[in-house]
Amino acid sequence: MVPMIMPGIKAFAGILIGYFIFDAIMAAPTMSSVTYVSETHEVAFEDLDNLQGHDEELYIDQAQAEIGAALPSIIQAIYLSSPLPEEHEEEASTFKLIDGSSHHEPEVSKSHYAVSTCFLCTCLGTSIYCDDRELEIIPPLLKQTTHFYARYNRIKKIRRNVFAHLSNLKKIDLTSNFISEVDEDAFRNLLQLQELILRDNKISQLTELPATLTFIDISNNRLGRKGIKPEAFKDMIDLHHLYITSNNLDHIPVPLPESLQSLHLQNNNILEMHEDTFCNISENTYIRKLLEDIRLDGNPINLSKTPYAYTCPPCLPVGSYS
Repeated sequence: MVPMIMPGIKAFAGILIGYFIFDAIMAAPTMSSVTYVSETHEVAFEDLDNLQGHDEELYIDQAQAEIGAALPSIIQAIYLSSPLPEEHEEEASTFKLIDGSSHHEPEVSKSHYAVSTCFLCTCLGTSIYCDDRELEIIPPLLKQTTHFYARYNRIKKIRRNVFAHLSNLKKIDLTSNFISEVDEDAFRNLLQLQELILRDNKISQLTELPATLTFIDISNNRLGRKGIKPEAFKDMIDLHHLYITSNNLDHIPVPLPESLQSLHLQNNNILEMHEDTFCNISENTYIRKLLEDIRLDGNPINLSKTPYAYTCPPCLPVGSYS
């Protein structure tokens, strides 16, 4: 009788063990639960619904922490292990890394994508926000970036290649850093750049800027007497706002483009102004219609000494007339 029972028990035990193994396999997370969204650079994890029991919230928190720590390696593994079809190589190249810390022209492999910056900063569409992250260098940027903000950091230098190949870049805001050096070619080739904000830094020399700019704010720097090259703004035919307050300037950087609407030069060391600073003295009927905001207060200049300099703008400069 015993010999007949033993095979039955063994069979039942085998079935029971097989059930537990199958249940464990079905409960284990799979790679299919990881989804990469290229436009927002986020990873979604969905297979946490099976976690049951009294300590469910604790288990989920622990799982999310482990997943968060593994994200960079998971994404890198996905990119490196998945070769791109030839027809998608050009589209995928918009996510290439641009190495701004290199002294040489960047060499970007097709498998190296600018994902890390979007974990360090915040990427919303084509805008990148890196405010208050204690950065010491400008991080690699997505090739399709149009707006870049890195305010309140510790950046000390802008290298010539940091914005290389960013042909869509329209705005750069590096307010309140420690920038004292800007390579000569750092902005020159940004042919779509419209707004450049470098206020509250330590810049002593303004480099060549693209003629496409409409808004420039380089207030609270150290430009001094020779920090702005002659005719630096002459060819900027669309420049509307120029702010150069608190830079210890001793002159107004003429010639000023006809498109200029607002000029702020307060709190400098400007001692004099010429009659042709805003007007064309050779043409009596010349009128500068757009320049409606001129700030010269906080300078050691007596504006009443040059009354003919204000005959063509639609308003008088703000400043001392005594």
